Amino acid sequence: MANGNERKGSVEYAARRVAIGCPGCGRQYGLLGLLGAWVLLGLGMAPAQGAELAYITNQESRNVSVIDTATLAVVATVPVGDGPFGVAVNPAGTRVYVTNLESDDVSVIDTATHTVIATVPVGDAPNGVAVNPAGTRVYVTNFLSADVSVIDTATQTVVATVSVGNSPFGVAVNPAGTHAYVTNLFGLGSPIKGLVKLKNTSP
Repeated sequence: MANGNERKGSVEYAARRVAIGCPGCGRQYGLLGLLGAWVLLGLGMAPAQGAELAYITNQESRNVSVIDTATLAVVATVPVGDGPFGVAVNPAGTRVYVTNLESDDVSVIDTATHTVIATVPVGDAPNGVAVNPAGTRVYVTNFLSADVSVIDTATQTVVATVSVGNSPFGVAVNPAGTHAYVTNLFGLGSPIKGLVKLKNTSP
């Protein structure tokens, strides 16, 4: 990536991200942890059918730590790509999607085996990631190429690339799965104008 290292320094480059998943529970949570600090919010009661796990990206060591939130013990460490940053768990709790900022790809982790089952090439400096409610599409913001990669989870391939504003960062999908919202860090001058809405996200 040309000039990638310089620009990444302004995007919480030392940050770790956390996602909470419960395999078999049909629940997911996502949040940001800065400089290795992480806080679990809104967990509620732990489902009886499985343990809730926290997936933490570690940029320097190029891996993901899997923590059992009941015991706070690391139960697995999963090697991924270079500079892992964003992380999201699918609604079924069976897959974890990790954006790798430096290797320009997404690692797909099987939560049953804690292994990477696919690596999907995306745009330049991927960071934000979100899964639609149906679990059929993954949206990845590419900070340096100013676009969003749309991944088909059945084939683990990019099926669309959508141009957005400058330096796209955050992304979220509405509960109906019909729109994805993308924030552009250096957008059009205001938080509202810097927000892009993608339509027809369902396959």
